[in-house]
Amino acid sequence: MIVRRSAVILLYIGLSSIGANGASSDPDNVPGMPGGGQDVLVSNLGAERYKAACPDYQHYAVFPHRPLSEGPLALPFQRPSPHCRTFSSPLVEKVIEDVTSRMEDKDLARLFENAFPNTLDTTVRWHVDGSEKKAKIKQNTKQSDEGQWEGAQSFIVTGDINAEWLRDSTNQLAQYQRLAKKDKTIANLILGAINTQAEYVIESPYCNAFQPPPPSHIARTSNGQDDVVHPAYEPSRIFECKYELDSLAHFLALGNQFHENTKSTAFLTSRWYLALDTVLEVLNEQSKSTFDVNTGKFERNEYTFRRWTNTGTETLNLAGVGNPLNDGTGLIRSAFRPSDDATILGFFIPANAMMVVELKRTAEIVKSDGKGELSKTLLKRAESIEDGVWEHGVVAHKKYGKVFAFEVDGYGSHIMMDDANLPSLLALPLMGFVDAGDKTYQNTRRMILEKAGNPYYLTGKGFAAIGGPHIGLQYAWPISRLVQAMTSSNDNEILDALHAVRDSSRLGLIHESINVDRVTDYTRSWFAWANSVFAQTILDVAARKPHLLFGDGAEPYLIE
Repeated sequence: MIVRRSAVILLYIGLSSIGANGASSDPDNVPGMPGGGQDVLVSNLGAERYKAACPDYQHYAVFPHRPLSEGPLALPFQRPSPHCRTFSSPLVEKVIEDVTSRMEDKDLARLFENAFPNTLDTTVRWHVDGSEKKAKIKQNTKQSDEGQWEGAQSFIVTGDINAEWLRDSTNQLAQYQRLAKKDKTIANLILGAINTQAEYVIESPYCNAFQPPPPSHIARTSNGQDDVVHPAYEPSRIFECKYELDSLAHFLALGNQFHENTKSTAFLTSRWYLALDTVLEVLNEQSKSTFDVNTGKFERNEYTFRRWTNTGTETLNLAGVGNPLNDGTGLIRSAFRPSDDATILGFFIPANAMMVVELKRTAEIVKSDGKGELSKTLLKRAESIEDGVWEHGVVAHKKYGKVFAFEVDGYGSHIMMDDANLPSLLALPLMGFVDAGDKTYQNTRRMILEKAGNPYYLTGKGFAAIGGPHIGLQYAWPISRLVQAMTSSNDNEILDALHAVRDSSRLGLIHESINVDRVTDYTRSWFAWANSVFAQTILDVAARKPHLLFGDGAEPYLIE
């Protein structure tokens, strides 16, 4: 979904807009802005009535709100009123104060103030802590449905679309994982997110985006597409059913991160184990060749996808199957990329690399839970994929040397590029697949961060970063520039990346993509994933390179 706006127009409209409650056009009286106006409104309307009058954040985010930052860009304050936030945590507020009070660049500080809490402020559409009594199970309930939707549950939308992507929601919550051991409410929120994702994976493991959980009673949203998909799915439960290997890796990552930071095993329920078994079934099905090994006969893949569209990246060719893949690679097919664009060659290397890492981490967790045989199965699959990545996913480039390919088919064909969305080749060290100093990774990094090596490295008068086919050839993604900062040890490179994103975020939030020639032209004013990556980048720099944010001699800022 592409929504472009002009900041020039917005600055005029925003400063003359009225609040959602019909109050004065005085900016100090608009909900979500600090000041006496909102306190008066609360006392007059009452908290519940005030909450009911909260503006739609998709609309709210396109208007700049006061107070403005004290930096030269005068960036707006884009957090909703406390009465309009979807989840709150005093510990989150403390982190914001601790970090921003030390930051020398007040515009970067304002971006962090807006971005770090954005997922909690705006995207927790439904959360129950698990203390509610579950309704009596009907007698015809299947055995596979036992325990369904029990315990804590959390529905985390991507932002301006009322649906949950497995990938997005895992990344949206990542910066709060380190807070979970100190804040029980955040721990319960993340536990709920794991439980909800488990239900989604059990329901339709080949799908990427999901409707609100049935117990939430939230109205579902249609994506307006005409898709023919196998396996069939229930439209009332699924927003979109593009099979993306990284979605399943992100489901594992959410639990792995939670365990790493809290040591809790509360998510290791029968439902989570059923979801894990479902993931393994998909990996088995998607490791098969397009043709029978013995007879050479075509074998239709378990997953096919066809969409009525005039955009080639939105559907799979060859009647929904995609291009042929060879046998014996150890790699796992992914029909679509994390950008939701179709793969050209189905062995998508970044997702395979991520799956390796998450399977190994999951193996350690289930082993500690007494599941030794399952742990061995996970490790065996991880090692098979890892061998496949190094054998088939590394190619000799005439200019850059040995590099990771973006996609391969096992026949020798390969696609040389990178896309901004995560997982990406640029993000391989962040995933834990290789060290940042690995020679093959460094060669790859050099290749994908220049136009001569990556057709989707986009440059212009106002911005430069990796983009991708999802938006087009003029729009680069700030997420990729932030990943560049987190995978660099060079002070100048890190600062250049932070400043580039800062200077292109005139509405105080991080956008999906930016027109490289005109930074006031962007897509998606409210894209929580991008805000989370910005927050993660600031916390990463604060820990590794504190002097870049806090000044010479500054001590690292660590969340422990």
